[in-house]
Amino acid sequence: MPGAAPAAAHLDSYRATWRNKAALRAVYGDYYRRMVKQLNPGPTLELGAGSGQLREHLKGAVLTDIQTAPWLDAAADAQALPFRTACFENIVMLDVLHHVENPPQFFAEAARVLRPGGRMVMLEPAITPLSALFYRYLHPEPVDMGQDPFASPAASPERGPYDANQAIPTLLFRRQRARFEHHFPDFRLLLVRNLSLFVYPLSGGYRRWSLVPAFLVRPLLCAEDGLLVLLGPVMAFRLFVLLERR
Repeated sequence: MPGAAPAAAHLDSYRATWRNKAALRAVYGDYYRRMVKQLNPGPTLELGAGSGQLREHLKGAVLTDIQTAPWLDAAADAQALPFRTACFENIVMLDVLHHVENPPQFFAEAARVLRPGGRMVMLEPAITPLSALFYRYLHPEPVDMGQDPFASPAASPERGPYDANQAIPTLLFRRQRARFEHHFPDFRLLLVRNLSLFVYPLSGGYRRWSLVPAFLVRPLLCAEDGLLVLLGPVMAFRLFVLLERR
């Protein structure tokens, strides 16, 4: 498929960065712990598992990505999942939805493989007045608030697996939430919460640099939790979303 070699190189690069960057492990470890707390007991599928870190927090999870890697269980396209109907209790996605080319097709597939009452938990970019400046000018992925996330675009052979629109989650779950519930009646939206104020951008994410030492990440994240109600609508960098299969 187009972009296969670059995508595989991405996975190796992410895994190396994870090993070498303690601040990254602290920030994303907090993300994984929050996500795992929302899951039902039972078989769990991670889409876009990347460097495969969920298993540190959830033993037995089925890890997949668009590319193969030794630490993953399978290669899987989120829009055409190679799993039988109603075989999972949970789906976990960290920074995946905004890479999905056809959201309606994805949600149909997610509904198919989830059991009734099953949960899908996501953590995605949040587009707020301050974070939008960061994502538009200091992040390589585009922000297109004009895209219709409910339309099914024609497949493009030139589209790479890491192409993205960081606006998609905010459009679906904030700006057009009523449309989401109308277009995807298989899902009940249980939680949409702002997350991440200062620590995530200061950590540098998967870049090599970090402006916050690893030992300060945990106390600073606790402080952020107390400020989210006040500052989240203005500057949150992350959106935490929980869906339930009806």
